[in-house]
Amino acid sequence: MRKGKKKGRIGAERLIQEIPGGDSIAGSLHASTEAYGKASRAGELSLEKKVPSGGQAASALLQGAALLGMAAVVSKLLGTLQKIPLQNMAGDTVFGMYNAVYPLYTLILFLATAGFPLVVSKFVSEYAVEGRDGEARQVLRVSILVLLVTGILCFMLLFLGADRISGWMGAAQAAPAIRSVSFALLVVPVMSALRGYFQGYGLMAPTAWSQVVEQTVRVAAMLALLFVLMSRGASPEMIAAGATFGSVAGAAAGLAVMLLYWRQEGKRRQPGQGADLTGGVSGHAPTSRRLGDWQLAKKLAAYALPICLGTLAVPILGLVDAFTLPRLLAAGGLDESAALYQYGLYNHGQPLVQLVAMVASSMAAALVPAIAEAAHRGDLEAVQSRAAYALRATLLIGLAASFGLALLAEPLNVMFFRTAEGTAAMRVLSFTAVLTVVNLVAGSVLQGLGAVRAPALYLLAAALVKVAGNAVLVPRYGIDGAAWAAVTAFALAAALSLAHALRAARVTAPRGRAVLAPLLG
Repeated sequence: MRKGKKKGRIGAERLIQEIPGGDSIAGSLHASTEAYGKASRAGELSLEKKVPSGGQAASALLQGAALLGMAAVVSKLLGTLQKIPLQNMAGDTVFGMYNAVYPLYTLILFLATAGFPLVVSKFVSEYAVEGRDGEARQVLRVSILVLLVTGILCFMLLFLGADRISGWMGAAQAAPAIRSVSFALLVVPVMSALRGYFQGYGLMAPTAWSQVVEQTVRVAAMLALLFVLMSRGASPEMIAAGATFGSVAGAAAGLAVMLLYWRQEGKRRQPGQGADLTGGVSGHAPTSRRLGDWQLAKKLAAYALPICLGTLAVPILGLVDAFTLPRLLAAGGLDESAALYQYGLYNHGQPLVQLVAMVASSMAAALVPAIAEAAHRGDLEAVQSRAAYALRATLLIGLAASFGLALLAEPLNVMFFRTAEGTAAMRVLSFTAVLTVVNLVAGSVLQGLGAVRAPALYLLAAALVKVAGNAVLVPRYGIDGAAWAAVTAFALAAALSLAHALRAARVTAPRGRAVLAPLLG
């Protein structure tokens, strides 16, 4: 029975990883479940808290996961909707620059943090349940030092290499925006380590609040800088740089929230435990030989690097258009400004598709407590049946949304972006909505059933198809060709993930009325 419970818990963790903020939730689920299990036997947990037993521990764990899920949804909503006023205020050339730079920043950010937040939460939870708070703080201190180094290196890569990178993109005007967003890499790694530290203690509120504050300040700073720069007649390049600098302001605000929680935790700590990051003496004696900083850093990296490699597929897929589309459009006879303008038009459909994906992901977040509860009972049959339900429901939502967006593409384009240009590409991209949500949930099912690498491999295959599709279709059909290449790539990833998930979970593919089952009860 214990083996079944362990397998079920791992399945739930992996299933959670694909929802918005899922990495944080999954890491917290893994670390906190392990911590609660050990603490139930040890009878203690640091931060002056007794561990609830039985149902209370599971309830606290699920509440924390739900809190992170809600915060991630709010953050995603803010991050998606801010693109509409950006295009309305700054125009499609600036919008194109922003959409060229942001996927690059996301990829470099993944490389800079390298999966450390999840690993920090895991190690902190293991030390905390044994009362080794000094070593838990040592994990935080070493992680911050490592991430500061990687953050500085990645900052230098973007800041000093901005001209060369923008040249590779075929969008030299985007260089100031690349330099602007690079400063966030000096802040985000430290914030990520602190989030992992608090999650290791089962405290989800710091991460949740910092996520919401980060996105709120990011959007507010972007809009304020857009207003100031445009009122002063700044160039499109500087306006795009102002838009991307919102990420720096947001990251600074998120870090400020985490430092505030750290200060409060320091005040609550018992005398003699220390409130600094030096890994000082804990209030409890260690039960094993303490690792040196270098040995600990190597151990953390050994756990973090595989996580980093497994999560790179998504930003790589998003980066394909940024590095191919402006250059291919320019090769078709457009100058750089015209190519960026077309790239901006191409991205009109992205916020709406992302909103559909967010709705589907929100539904998945609502299913997390039910799935995790079944997994803790060792009831894998219930986990699989709820995964099948999620597949049917998201397929229904995705189909309705795709056809709705396609039919209403022109009025939506005019309403949100104040132009009918790019409507044809927007109509084609509408069908990536159903493919995205199917791929999202099917990938989650695969992760839940142990096929951890499969979703990433399928997305990498889709990225290769997107590169080939852009190369063949864009020179002839422009952004409409890029849209068809996107549909082809996402269709491949969705088909591979869905077929694999159905086979692995032994679920019959929904047909006819079976697709409507979630609504028919």
